[in-house]
Amino acid sequence: MVKRRCASVLLVSAISPAVVKTWMLLADVTVDVSVLELMGVRLEGVVPAAVLPLTLSVVFYLGPLVYSAVENPDGFTGELRSAFDVPSWLVCLQDAVWLRNQVVAPVTEELVFRGALLPMLIPCTGPTAAIFTAPLFFGVAHFHHIIEQRRLGKNHMSDILLMAGVQFLYTTVFGAFTAFIFLRTGHIVGPVLCHSFCNSQGLPDISSALRHPRSAALLCSYLMGVLLFLALLFPLTDPLFYGASPVCSLLAPPASLC
Repeated sequence: MVKRRCASVLLVSAISPAVVKTWMLLADVTVDVSVLELMGVRLEGVVPAAVLPLTLSVVFYLGPLVYSAVENPDGFTGELRSAFDVPSWLVCLQDAVWLRNQVVAPVTEELVFRGALLPMLIPCTGPTAAIFTAPLFFGVAHFHHIIEQRRLGKNHMSDILLMAGVQFLYTTVFGAFTAFIFLRTGHIVGPVLCHSFCNSQGLPDISSALRHPRSAALLCSYLMGVLLFLALLFPLTDPLFYGASPVCSLLAPPASLC
């Protein structure tokens, strides 16, 4: 099942450049960059595009990361050692589920829902509206989990719908963040790495922090992470780090957020 789904999404991703090119021809859209560059696949500014958005995601997850370190018997040192444990990474690379969650899903979903969808939306809606519209498609695309859970029969339908609603909210908010990153940087690598990192962390579990003996310190780290994320959001995505964003060439100047 996992391998078949990975194959299907890889196929969709492979044809997405052709879809964008067809749209450009039908809509009579002309730009001075290639389709792949328009979709964020380019070399100019690729290093900051990989490092800075990922840094933003890590900052946002400061609370959960501190919680994991507190729960680890070896503390922060143990967490760092685990993060750079090469043998464990090699084991993960042999796990189809891990590859789907950390590699295939981030690459394919970002390429389709950010790289392909945003260039087609932006000329019609403008950048701000596109940032909040594209994630709705991304959120709805995860509704197939309702069918899966129903088939397995492990939960009541009300619980399944509640989980689907929470997931829709989470994926929509996350999709708006990666859409913002894509538009500001003009790169797809940042959204892909952020997606992979967030998949590895999951939804922040604030309830566990509230019940922890060190709840005050943990909640402070959660709050600090959110505040730092908001403070750094625009500075770390300044287009000056990344060169001109190809997707913004679809907009008539002045292009806000670009």
